[in-house]
Amino acid sequence: MDQSLFRLVDQELDSFQRKWTLVNGPVIIGAGPSGLATAACLREQGVPFVVLERAECIASLWQKRTYDRLKLHLPKQFCQLSKLPFPEDFPEYPTRKQFIEYLESYAKHFDINPKFNECVQSARYDETSGFWSVKTIVTSGSNKTEFEYICRWLVVATGENAERVVPDIQGLAEFGGEVIHACEYKSGEKFQGQKVLVVGCGNSGMEVSLDLCNYNASPSMVVRSSVHVLPKEVYGKSTFELAVLMMKWLPLWLVDKLMLILAWLVLGNVEKYGLKRPSMGPLELKNTKGKTPVLDIGALKKIKSGDINVVPGIKRFSYRQVELVNGEKLDIDSVVLATGYRSNVPSWLQEGEFFGENGYPKAPFPHGWKGHGGLYAVGFTRRGLSGASSDAMRIAQDIGKLWKDETKQHKKITIACHRQFISQF
Repeated sequence: MDQSLFRLVDQELDSFQRKWTLVNGPVIIGAGPSGLATAACLREQGVPFVVLERAECIASLWQKRTYDRLKLHLPKQFCQLSKLPFPEDFPEYPTRKQFIEYLESYAKHFDINPKFNECVQSARYDETSGFWSVKTIVTSGSNKTEFEYICRWLVVATGENAERVVPDIQGLAEFGGEVIHACEYKSGEKFQGQKVLVVGCGNSGMEVSLDLCNYNASPSMVVRSSVHVLPKEVYGKSTFELAVLMMKWLPLWLVDKLMLILAWLVLGNVEKYGLKRPSMGPLELKNTKGKTPVLDIGALKKIKSGDINVVPGIKRFSYRQVELVNGEKLDIDSVVLATGYRSNVPSWLQEGEFFGENGYPKAPFPHGWKGHGGLYAVGFTRRGLSGASSDAMRIAQDIGKLWKDETKQHKKITIACHRQFISQF
């Protein structure tokens, strides 16, 4: 055969091999804390894996979409990942920078090397073969290449905060001033002297408003619905830690009652400042609706002093102005949308049984970590980093057992075939 034809065939085969690969183990989608925790647990099980990450770094939410002053709101023992605690010299509430440092050392410790700049386009399970097909687009400079991974197990670790939520508010396009999402907010430095409307009163909205005050801006915070505000600590003890301790001995409804009594003793009556409490208790609301209570880190003091202006819902925007639902009009210079995040799973996962339309597992906690056909989910429990770590361990143990059983079976078949081959000669 002509040598040029051999070279052409070799080139075609090489091109084909570069475009797909068979993974001897699971594919983990997402290199945030949830994906890293799962990879670390699989490493301890001796199971090979591939981690795919659309950004060019691990924990892109923390590295690229958080503000400078951010600290963990819970004590570090509730935020550490599986198999490796925080360094002892870290404070009780590590800073954003310290948490990123911890995650990077975590990945290095467990030899986790994600494939960066790989954005998953689709993931589909083939019932006939029993394998998943994960198609990605790999970005390298200006070049984009389509790639496909074939695997037995798929771990969805893209989490609850994959995409920003930007509400459709009448007139916002005509506002004329700067409008950013909280994920783009770094500090209040550039907003000094400005009147800033902060849309949202969750932990981000409260902290952004506080930060703006510290940089001599004048924030107005939109509180459209009811919200639970709890003290970060009660007499030097973490409120969250107290709740965890009480839950070991008392029913949830009673713990909620006690938490609200403690909040009233420490913070006073917050409703007279425009912060109406929900009828459902803070823990029940978190467990059933996924709505996290606000842990106060100083914003409430600014609300009481009038430095943070609490306003009701928005009716419409106009040029450099906002009209509220009560008819009041405010002149403003900038808008920060602290309107949260959502899962992006429905945009790429071709599966309708395990995940719902909202991008969360349909099965309630603690059953939402395992689906059918080798599908797993980690980081969707609405229970923070401790919930993700717990699911990561379950997933790794389950995949580890299946992988080892299949490996043993494969070895038995190989040995049997080898013996049969030898006996023929």
